[in-house]
Amino acid sequence: MRALALLPLLAVACTTPPPPTDHTTPTADTLVVKDTLIAEGEKHFKSLKKLTFGGDNAEAYWSFGGDKLIFQATNPAWGESCDQIYVFNPFTDDLKANPPQKISIHGGRTTCSYFLPGDSLVLFGSTHQGDAACPAHPERRSDGKYVWPIYPTFDIYVSDLKGNIRQQLTKAPGYDAEATVSPKGDRIVFTSMRDGDLELYTMKLDGSDVKRVTNTLGYDGGAFFSPDGTKLLWRASRPKDDAEAAEYKKLLKEGLVMPTNMELYVANADGTDAHKVSDLGQANWAPFWHPSGQKIIFASNHTATRGFPFTLYLINTDGTGLEQVSFSDQFDAFPVFSPDGKHLVFSSNRANGGNRETNLFLAEWQE
Repeated sequence: MRALALLPLLAVACTTPPPPTDHTTPTADTLVVKDTLIAEGEKHFKSLKKLTFGGDNAEAYWSFGGDKLIFQATNPAWGESCDQIYVFNPFTDDLKANPPQKISIHGGRTTCSYFLPGDSLVLFGSTHQGDAACPAHPERRSDGKYVWPIYPTFDIYVSDLKGNIRQQLTKAPGYDAEATVSPKGDRIVFTSMRDGDLELYTMKLDGSDVKRVTNTLGYDGGAFFSPDGTKLLWRASRPKDDAEAAEYKKLLKEGLVMPTNMELYVANADGTDAHKVSDLGQANWAPFWHPSGQKIIFASNHTATRGFPFTLYLINTDGTGLEQVSFSDQFDAFPVFSPDGKHLVFSSNRANGGNRETNLFLAEWQE
């Protein structure tokens, strides 16, 4: 699960939206009205459209054809109490009027969905074989540590768009999830506990030829192939000393991981030449490749004094050129470019009336 567990906490923590301001600017003959969803300074957003209207919605990923989005959501109005997978057309479907097509029809908690080449099949992580009920979320810890659960019953499945499971891709004991597909359409990258630590692996689309690509103690997850399929980008939490390593291992035995310190890494698709891109401190995560393959867009709270809000940034793959992208003073995360680079979908607490909703937004991107 690529950090959707953060959303309820952050939704509580975020401030309410500022009062509306008048963005009309008079010209010689008319009035130009600024898009009220766009915050001052968000120069990369030519327009911004709200796609969902309630619940917690995140991790929206594009079809290869760029005309569909698949995402995970917990929305009581849709009859669900934990994350489920849905698909829709962001350009034509009105989710305020009708709920999207549900794909995860077998129960359990689901996460990390992604289209396969041809756009008629998708993959996602699910716990349904372990139990059709939603697994329990960890109770608030007495030591105050913020943790994510690593459910051992997560495995990766392939489904058609009606929810019919076509194949189970992973069968190793322990957590297997966070799978994405190369734009080349030849391999899948995913996170697994099969060797005792949360490492990255790749495999062919049929689940064969599994290869481990990371070998360093700590959580490695949320990985994506570059636009040309030659490199990998991910987030990692690396213990800095023996005490942190011991704490990490102890939590892992409890099926937990603490995600409050993460940085971005890039490597060749086979794991060679791995190197850290960011060194900002706190949580830098939900990275995705800019269409150029030379930049990365990601979410970070490195300037926050209380751990929030999360803001979108761009950074060059060599760690230079950090640029702030979003300015909403709300939770902004999970940014994903469309295959043609013309649109960006992301999750945000903006324009939610001050409640705890996290919705999907669609921006027309401009450089």
